[in-house]
Amino acid sequence: ASCVATNPDGSVTVSFSFKPGRSMLESERNLQSAANEALCSATGVCMEHFDTDGTPLVLGGRSFTSKGQLPKKYQTPYGEVSVKRHVYQGPKGGTTFCPMEQDARVFRTATPLFARQCAMKYASTHSSDAVKDFAEHGRHITRSYVREVGSDVALVADQKEEAWTFAPPQIPPGKRVKTVSVGVDGACMLMAKGGGWRQTMAGTLALYDDEGERLHTTSVGAAPESGKATFFARMDGELARIKSMYPEARYVGIADGAADHWPWLETNTNWQVLDFWHACEYINDVSTVMATGQGFARAWAETTCHQLKHGSGTAACLLGAMTDRLEGGVRGKAARESLQKAITYFTNNLHRMDYPFCRAMGFSIGSGVTEAACKCVVKARMCGTGMRWDSKGAAEVLRLRAMIKTEGRWEQYWDKVSRHGFARITAPKRARK
Repeated sequence: ASCVATNPDGSVTVSFSFKPGRSMLESERNLQSAANEALCSATGVCMEHFDTDGTPLVLGGRSFTSKGQLPKKYQTPYGEVSVKRHVYQGPKGGTTFCPMEQDARVFRTATPLFARQCAMKYASTHSSDAVKDFAEHGRHITRSYVREVGSDVALVADQKEEAWTFAPPQIPPGKRVKTVSVGVDGACMLMAKGGGWRQTMAGTLALYDDEGERLHTTSVGAAPESGKATFFARMDGELARIKSMYPEARYVGIADGAADHWPWLETNTNWQVLDFWHACEYINDVSTVMATGQGFARAWAETTCHQLKHGSGTAACLLGAMTDRLEGGVRGKAARESLQKAITYFTNNLHRMDYPFCRAMGFSIGSGVTEAACKCVVKARMCGTGMRWDSKGAAEVLRLRAMIKTEGRWEQYWDKVSRHGFARITAPKRARK
């Protein structure tokens, strides 16, 4: 049994009783069940505070009148609760409107805290595991409901992409943002209905201080699409916000050499850097061609990578040496192909390989931050055993994960939901499976 009482000062007192079990685990489960029941009732009281008094409303020049306080079931972190609330409709009928749902920030039938929990779990793990996790806390819901609510949370983020500005965490006193490293990279995920493996994009905007310490990283993700328009539009928005905050910072683009990444980076950054470690991979691949003997090849690769990092003009000299070696004749088709690939790679990226200059300027020469985003934003969630995605589902989860993996963004999103609300969600429910 439980009791919820509203006190004269507006506070609410919640009381309940429970019966201890024969074991400690049984006692805890009984306690959890009783507490959930009481908290569920208290949540219903909180929701009623956001209801109207039933008087007519005028919205957009149209009059709406209440059809009465009609009951509806809502999902809370503690269980399902039935709440009577005023439902409005125009004089000619048509779509109904519930002010309480709007003012209480209800996502479909989920209270904001429960919607937040559903979205977090859906972004972090398979929906079946999310259902099991909820069950451990006495909440029994379906996989489809977790997906629907997670989808709604992502949809609101899309709706508010331009209207809501998210700020990076406060820069520590005495620090300044000297450099912004902008990285883009791709990771593959398996699509449903025979779509095969497709490239999805991940991007990062990392803020560095004068000592080269990373202060903050904004993560961006987008589902596979031809031309990557959504991804680069999202990067445009994030970069524009950062440039408005730190106009004096130096903007440096870094990537692994994929040709379709550089045009955007060249347009939006002052300097471009080829990831040093990708260049080293090509050096290792041709080491047995450039130096005879396994021991000599390893030593040559190590020495060459060191010189590339520290010695001015090394990239051009190495390109010339590889070209001379190829023109001098190389035995074996595989050896010739690996050497030609390295020559092409260095030729295309030579102007982005002045690593001594980059290090002197304090620029990052590795794309590890962006590659980490590929793993934690994309791979960790999207590439589980047997997972296949449609474009809509992939876009929703990547939107959520990018917010969660960007420090402070998840909290700011929910703060803005609480303060500003959102338009009525009209996306259709997913088909039940």
